[in-house]
Amino acid sequence: MTIQAKLSKGEFVILAEMNTPKGIDISDLVTNVKHLKSRIDAVVIPDMDNGVMHMSALAGGAIIRQQGLAPVIHVYGRDRNRMALQGDMLAAHVLGIHNLLVVQGEPIAQGDHQNAKPVDDLNELGLLAMVHSLLKGSDLAGFELKGKPEFFTGCQAQPIRDDDHLEEELIAAKAKVEAGAQYIMVPPVFDIDYYTQILNKFKSLDVPVIATVFMLKNVGMARYISINDPGSRLSESLITRIRKAKDREIECIRIAGEMIKALKKEAAGIKISASGWEDRLPAILDCAGL
Repeated sequence: MTIQAKLSKGEFVILAEMNTPKGIDISDLVTNVKHLKSRIDAVVIPDMDNGVMHMSALAGGAIIRQQGLAPVIHVYGRDRNRMALQGDMLAAHVLGIHNLLVVQGEPIAQGDHQNAKPVDDLNELGLLAMVHSLLKGSDLAGFELKGKPEFFTGCQAQPIRDDDHLEEELIAAKAKVEAGAQYIMVPPVFDIDYYTQILNKFKSLDVPVIATVFMLKNVGMARYISINDPGSRLSESLITRIRKAKDREIECIRIAGEMIKALKKEAAGIKISASGWEDRLPAILDCAGL
């Protein structure tokens, strides 16, 4: 069953985020997907996440399809103009990739090719309009397509800094839904009570809302996030819990599992981001009882 069909029936969906390799060795990606094949509904493939050059999400999506799982690929305007983007979308459909997530690409300055020139031909609303046009059977120049693609397209909220920013993101998400977004993915927040309030706000837009659980790896990562992303609401008590644990890695896995359990009652689905530790995803699902 597709994630669109499951969400339409009110069934909880489980997504796992995996990056493509920086190179051509896909063995880790394939191995991690095989270990999750019967346990998740789809794999989310970022496209050169954080401005770092990787194998394209389009290729990654094709690999995921070959392994028998549904891919969800990122679509953004930083690196491609509207012609290239439309061509990629048509290719995605032919390759069996029917789930899209429209995102705002990170600035080139944060990546590993700082001399690269950003394109930014289309913003998120423009990308959603592009997908809508393709679904209707014409390109952005108004020319008729020979066959219409089919996509289930979502959008992503930006990390919530505070209550005022939450209201701004709600307005932005409403515009994206009106432009054709069929689901919303919300960035991680470690305070479950506050995260529930955020999710409830987005649920008012009447499309499925997918929460994100980010797996912490160690005390240093937790401390960095708490200082540099105060909107994540990562508490000192959580950092202390990791620091005092006999096995810190297992404790981080438990924390992710506990968050999934709590959020299962509040969201239409969950995306798990292990940030390079995808081989720990089965253990996280075990802790979450999934």
